[in-house]
Amino acid sequence: MAQDIAAFSLASLVLLVIPGPAVLYVVSRSLADGPRTGLAAVAGLEVGNFLHVLAATAGLSAVIATSATAFTVVKWMGAAYLVATGAWTLVRGGGDGGAAPRTSARRALASGIVVNALNPKVALFFLAFLPQFIDPSRGGVARQSLVLGSVFVLIGCVTDSLYAVVAGTFRRAIADSRWFAAVRRWGSGTVFVVLGLAAARATRAT
Repeated sequence: MAQDIAAFSLASLVLLVIPGPAVLYVVSRSLADGPRTGLAAVAGLEVGNFLHVLAATAGLSAVIATSATAFTVVKWMGAAYLVATGAWTLVRGGGDGGAAPRTSARRALASGIVVNALNPKVALFFLAFLPQFIDPSRGGVARQSLVLGSVFVLIGCVTDSLYAVVAGTFRRAIADSRWFAAVRRWGSGTVFVVLGLAAARATRAT
């Protein structure tokens, strides 16, 4: 089991350090509102990931993988949330020179949970990725799935937090710039819209 965990950890680290939608979301939140909010977003994303780990362990991910209706419902719920959030961010700006309203750590946490929990691609990822490192001959398949999934979430906490801290630190260097407020508004809003459109294009093919 130790060798499986080591191999899984290495594979997970390689996958997690490559920038993807989650990293894009974390960097956007950190640049817009600072490292504290970025770290809250990381916490939310990883809670969302862990919900998928639990779902994969319980076999619920298989439902999404095999049911076109379930996949479509989850996909459009997630896409609608992301696009609506991005549009709201763009529309609400302007009261302070075009800046987007600041996002609280609590809201970033909640948004992060929704972003990953309503992402069917995350469910399919765990369904496809975890079984490669599970040995049915050892028994306790659900236990193995839960342990490996938890390892993935912990590694994700570390890698995504590093992105949040680096982006948040960079923000401090440019926060006083005149153009930063407008960039914060349009950049943050655009990221959400792009993520929503990408989610809407998701298919069950892997």
